[in-house]
Amino acid sequence: MDKYQQAINAIRVLSAEAIDKAKSGHPGLPLGAATIAYTLYQDFLKFNPKNPKFFDRDRFVLSAGHGSMLLYSLLHLFGYDVSAKDLSEFRQLGSKTPGHPEYGHTPGVEVSTGPLGQGIANAVGMAIAETKLAAEFNREGFPIVDHYTYALCGEGCLMEGIGYEAASIAGAMGLGKLILFYDCNRITIEGSIDGIFDDNIAQRHKALGWHVLEIDGNDVLQIRRAIKKAKAETNKPSIIICHTTIGYGSQLAGTAKVHGSPLGAENLAKLKADLNWTCPPFEYPEEIKPLLNKAINRGKRAEKAWNALFEKYTAEYPELAEKFNAWLKNDHTAIRNSLEAIPSDSAIATRNAGQIVINEVSKGVENLFGGSADLTPSNLTKLNDKAMYSKAVRSGSNVQFGIREHAMGAILNGILVHGGLTPYCSTFFVFSDYMKHAIRLAAIMNLPAIYVFTHDSIGVGEDGPTHQPIEQFIALRSIPHVHVFRPCDTKETAAAWYSALTSGHPTAICLTRQKVEPACKDFDSALKGGYIVSDSQKQTPDCLIIASGSEVEPSIAAQKLLSDKGVDARVISMPSIEVFEAQPKTYRESVIPASVQARVCVEAGSSYSWHKFAGIHGQIIGMNEFGVSGKYPQLFEKYGFTAQNIAQKALESINLAK
Repeated sequence: MDKYQQAINAIRVLSAEAIDKAKSGHPGLPLGAATIAYTLYQDFLKFNPKNPKFFDRDRFVLSAGHGSMLLYSLLHLFGYDVSAKDLSEFRQLGSKTPGHPEYGHTPGVEVSTGPLGQGIANAVGMAIAETKLAAEFNREGFPIVDHYTYALCGEGCLMEGIGYEAASIAGAMGLGKLILFYDCNRITIEGSIDGIFDDNIAQRHKALGWHVLEIDGNDVLQIRRAIKKAKAETNKPSIIICHTTIGYGSQLAGTAKVHGSPLGAENLAKLKADLNWTCPPFEYPEEIKPLLNKAINRGKRAEKAWNALFEKYTAEYPELAEKFNAWLKNDHTAIRNSLEAIPSDSAIATRNAGQIVINEVSKGVENLFGGSADLTPSNLTKLNDKAMYSKAVRSGSNVQFGIREHAMGAILNGILVHGGLTPYCSTFFVFSDYMKHAIRLAAIMNLPAIYVFTHDSIGVGEDGPTHQPIEQFIALRSIPHVHVFRPCDTKETAAAWYSALTSGHPTAICLTRQKVEPACKDFDSALKGGYIVSDSQKQTPDCLIIASGSEVEPSIAAQKLLSDKGVDARVISMPSIEVFEAQPKTYRESVIPASVQARVCVEAGSSYSWHKFAGIHGQIIGMNEFGVSGKYPQLFEKYGFTAQNIAQKALESINLAK
């Protein structure tokens, strides 16, 4: 047996051993796709295990994340900080080798992939980022941005709608440095895909504008030739359809039994015997180390060459080099003054305020990059002085994602983990449901994704209940680490954007279709997530009115109605519950004193967000049913979002609190 085959078998055995020791995992993919992955790492991938974040490295994404032991075995063999002990602790609490790959947790893992298909879209985002940065910074003789994005997927990734969405946009954008390996074993957890997934994947991807290659996924020479052909095709993304056998080499090969269950001691022993494997558990033959070192040293030389190239680039193009480093650093604190200075003195919809703010942002954040899922004229997220990014114009900053919300969200994650850009995306708030998994993964990875969601309530009006978000506020607020902002006017919108650019959290900025009167007077206060927007006359108010977004305006009007009745109310604007709750307890108490039990919470969305603020005597004016089609003023009247109803609920709460 030659050393190359021994190294491939090392992946198979190490993976099977780890899964068996854990008594949990998915051996089918690591056994079946080992030849593909090893050939890529050994002969083609540009990487340096001693510096996993080397900027111009190639990226590898395991979209079929359940096959994580394939990746961990590769990282171990190729010198990353993933030890034999780490492999032996696969899927154990606190280990470096969790059940699915986790970004920021395991060196060499480029992105967290779990739900199938996400990784394909992540890879598309990485490839887009590479083209944009190359267009911005490369100069003749100085290709400082010049790397490939590789991904490995299975049937499940291509069955998921996100896989199709991502492939469609990649083909349209001509991402020639994106190469997707399809581990085609025709088996899923339930068994054969015959009769449930009979798509002609080759023809499907050809129709989407891809370069298609088809090979035996266990033939090293065919894999090498296919990768070379894929790299030679610069105008189209490439898919290499690799025909494999799930669980290759085991007694369970070709069956669903090997997809998601350990081989078991007997079958593991038989696998080792059939592969002539005699090494102790979690060890591999010494004689393959020179082969592995060959790839490792190639990567070290690549980084050394890039560093030398960048040094010359810095001497030749000092301003560009400075800008390149600034883009990678992504420090946007300096934009604060310009955002704070935006006038907030007229009644406009916060989506229109958002248009003003985003274009002010683009003046100070040169690497701002994004767009909408075919709703730019409604979301108002176009960067007015920037070109449209496309196959022909890689330097553009406006992106047409098409009607592909799920892929759009996951592409954003790919752009963020790639580095160098400040991306955002936009759609109607109700369609955030389509993006939920991508938003959740951004939160898990602590990525500062920026989502602009317009048409944020029943204020959508005539489009009716299918387009009126009700439960979406609580859906996003329930995701750990996500900041949800619902600004009441231009100043709060500017504060929401500043927070999104500097907080390090995924941030959803939810904006109105209808006009709102200006209310916020202080940028600093808005940045605290909740503050007194219109105070009571007394030191201790008779009641508190807590509102967000467009409901701040009728709440201030209700304050006057109550004043006419001799009731002293404090109005609190709450643009972001999460940010407010992160403030010191003393500040929160100063805004919402525990001693004032009479309260009204007002938001044209689900009431679930507000019970903790309402307390036992408080009233909540919210939406606990779907809306109806009609003019938005009529809807606000129908569902009680009026000054008169808010004032009445305040009086009821005061009586209850006595």
